[in-house]
Amino acid sequence: MVFDASAAARDRILLSAQQLFYQQGIRATGIDKVIAAAGVTKVTFYRHFPAKNTLILAFLQTRHQRWMTAFRSALAQQEDLVDALPAALLSWFNDDDYRGCAFINTAAELGNTLPEASLLIRQHKQDMAQAIADKLPTEMQDKTAPIVLLVEGAIVQVQIGEEAEEIVQVLRSALTPLLQ
Repeated sequence: MVFDASAAARDRILLSAQQLFYQQGIRATGIDKVIAAAGVTKVTFYRHFPAKNTLILAFLQTRHQRWMTAFRSALAQQEDLVDALPAALLSWFNDDDYRGCAFINTAAELGNTLPEASLLIRQHKQDMAQAIADKLPTEMQDKTAPIVLLVEGAIVQVQIGEEAEEIVQVLRSALTPLLQ
C-alpha cells in the first residue's frame, strides 16, 4: 500500500482499511493487518477507532461519499441514461481493483450483525437510485426501481467473472425498451 506517510494517522488507517476491506473482505481483515498497513501503533489505532465496527462504519461512509461522487460525475458525462449508465458502470468495471460493490459485499459478509452498517448500505442504495432517478425525465422516474435491479445484477455478474463489455451491452439492451 502506498500513501502519504505525512498524512494524519486516522487518514492512513482509513485508507488502509478501505483497500484491505474491499480487496480481502471485512472478516478476513484483522485489526492487526490494518495497523501494520497504516504504519500506526495499536494505541493510535484505538484512539481513532475504539472498535473494528467503528472502522467498518467509517469505511462505508467514506466509500459511499467517494463512490457517489464518481458515479454522479460519470453519469453527467452523457445526456441520455441509456448511454450514461452503461458507460459509467463499464468505467468502474474496468478498474484494476474492481471486486464488486463494497456495499453488496459488506451485506453478504455481515448480514444483520451490524445494524448500523445495514442502515448505511440501504442509504447507499437509495442514493444510487436517486442519482439514476435524477438522470431521468420526471415522467419516467417510475422506471428507477427496475433500472436499479438491472444495475445490481450487472455489478454481480461482472464480479463473478462475466465479461464486463458483454454485461454492459445486455444492460443497454434492457434499458432501451424500458426508457422508450
